[in-house]
Amino acid sequence: MLETRSKGVPGKDLEDGFSLVEVMVVVVVIAVLIAIGSPTFLGARKRADDRAAQASLRLALTAAKAVQAEKQSYADATENPATGLPKVEPSLTYAAANTESSRDNLVSVSAAVTQWAGAVESTSGKCFFIHETANGTRYGTAADGQACTGTEALTATGSSY
Repeated sequence: MLETRSKGVPGKDLEDGFSLVEVMVVVVVIAVLIAIGSPTFLGARKRADDRAAQASLRLALTAAKAVQAEKQSYADATENPATGLPKVEPSLTYAAANTESSRDNLVSVSAAVTQWAGAVESTSGKCFFIHETANGTRYGTAADGQACTGTEALTATGSSY
C-alpha cells in the first residue's frame, strides 16, 4: 500500500513528517502569540491585585462603621483583637497606625473618636487609602514615596480610584 501512495510523486520518500522549516514556523507563530498576550495578562493581573486591596479596605471600613454604630465612636476601630476590628471582621489582618501595609489583606488603621483611616498596599505595589469622617468618605491612592500607613491615610492627597 505504501508503494501505491508514493507512485507518481518523484522524489517522495515513503516516510511522512514535518520538515525543520515547518516546525520553526510553528515555533515562531507561538512566540508571537505569547509576546502579544503577555502584556494583556500582566495588566489584568495588576488590576486584579489592585481590586483585592480595595476590597480589603472597603471591608475594613464596613467593620469600622459597625464599631462606630455600636459605640458612637471610631476610637475602638483599631487593630486591638479584644475590642477592635479583628473581633468584627476576622478575615483581615490589622496593623497599628504607623505600621506600613505590605500585602492586600493587611490594613494599617488609624482611629479617633470622629474619624477612621485605613491603608493597604496591593501586591502590585500601589497603596490605597480610605479616610472616613462625619463629612463623608475620602478615598484614593497614596502619592509616590508616601508610606502606606493608617497615619498617612489621614492626610493622603492622592487621586481617587
